[in-house]
Parts: sequence; structure tokens; C-alpha cells
Amino acid sequence: MSDPYVKQTIEKEVAYIEFFHPAHNSLPGNILAELAQTITDAGQNNLVKVIVLKSGGDRTFCAGASFNELININDEATGKVFFSGFANVINAMRKCPKFIIGRIQGKTVGGGVGLAASTDYCMATKFAAIKLSELNIGIGPFVVGPAIERKMGLSAMSQIAIDANTFYPAEWAKQKGLFTQVYENTEELDVAVKATAEHLCAYNTEAMTEMKKVFWKGTDDWDSLLSERAKTSGRLVLSDFTKEKLKGFK
Repeated sequence: MSDPYVKQTIEKEVAYIEFFHPAHNSLPGNILAELAQTITDAGQNNLVKVIVLKSGGDRTFCAGASFNELININDEATGKVFFSGFANVINAMRKCPKFIIGRIQGKTVGGGVGLAASTDYCMATKFAAIKLSELNIGIGPFVVGPAIERKMGLSAMSQIAIDANTFYPAEWAKQKGLFTQVYENTEELDVAVKATAEHLCAYNTEAMTEMKKVFWKGTDDWDSLLSERAKTSGRLVLSDFTKEKLKGFK
């Protein structure tokens, strides 16, 4: 695999939505936009009862936002658009009327942690360590912070946001509520994800939709909240501190 993609397959009323990028599944704006639209469309598809979000490859689930795009931001408007990419995916997941199961096979960083936190039921392997690295480059996990705080609590979110150099193990993430189960390998994970998704398809669709509303209660302001957070990141990324940090990634 070499070309980035977002693809969907439907099996037994389960939509498997998969994204991929050769740079450790980091996500540029166009892939994020396609991912958000694919999730929205699956939510409206009467042939789909449950969604599984996954990524390609067997190592990294998601390395966060694309550094190639980050380095080329030169004004606040462009910065806001850039950081709105993950906001749009999170909001698509939040508004989707169907349960979304996360399948996290490996390490996940920054925006990828936000995606995992925005699923309704997240399953992982023991290799799925997490890290919020944004403070290292002079910004912060502003856009994904609300999703992570909602799932793991303010204490856990602030811990990994401040300790921006450290990967926290999958078992720690499970203890904090991000992951429901942690498996020994990808094969075991896939068996469990498939079984869970197909089992959910036997439930009352209307009941699941009503439950999802309960799960996401109190997030009706996230369209505006995450937009404001994206604006904050778009301003900070232009700072001298961040520009100096980013030179090391060129």
C-alpha cells in the first residue's frame, strides 16, 4: 500500500470504514474531509446498522495530523481550516445516529487519540499506546481535547497533554476508559470486533440511536466549540516557537 485512501465495505449490515496514509496513517485535510463524509453517509444508509472505524496497515492506528501540511501554514485562516479537519470528523462521529466501534491496532498520536475517543465502543491491541504530542511543538490538543476529556476525564486528559513526550500503554488507556478491551494481537482484535459489531446488529436500531443521544448529551455546542479550538491552534501554529520547532521536521 502506498496511496492514501478512505474506503468502505459493508458486511452483514456492518460498515467497515478504513483510512490509510503511508506516513504512519497521518491524515491530511483531503483525507479527513473524505473520512467525515463517509461516516456521515454510512449513518444515513439504511443498509448499515453499525459502523467500525479502522485504519490500514498493522502498526500505527493514526499518527495525527499531516506534518507536511502543518509546516506550510502561513496565516491564521489556513491554520483554522487545517485544524478543523479533525473537528469535522469528530463532529461527524458525534452526530452519526449509529454506534461506531473503534478498532485500534497500534500506536495512536494526537488527533488519532481524538478519533479513538470519539468512537462509542473502542477495542485495541496491547500495542495501541497513546500520546498527545502537541505541546512539544508549541500548540496543544485543543480540538481533540473535548472528545478525550469526555471519554477519559479531565485528569487523564491533562496528564497526557502535559506529559507530551510519553507514550502511555494500552492497559493504562483501558483503565482510564478509552479502550473497553485490550487484545494480544490484531487477529484476536479483529475476531472480537467482528463479533461485537454483528451482535449489535441484532439490537433494535431505534433503541441504539436513542442510546447514542444519551451518550453524547451535553455536546450540542461542539460545532462552535471545536471551531473556536481550531482557531486557537491556527493562531498558535504561527508563533516563532512553533516555527522553530517545525524546522526540525523539514
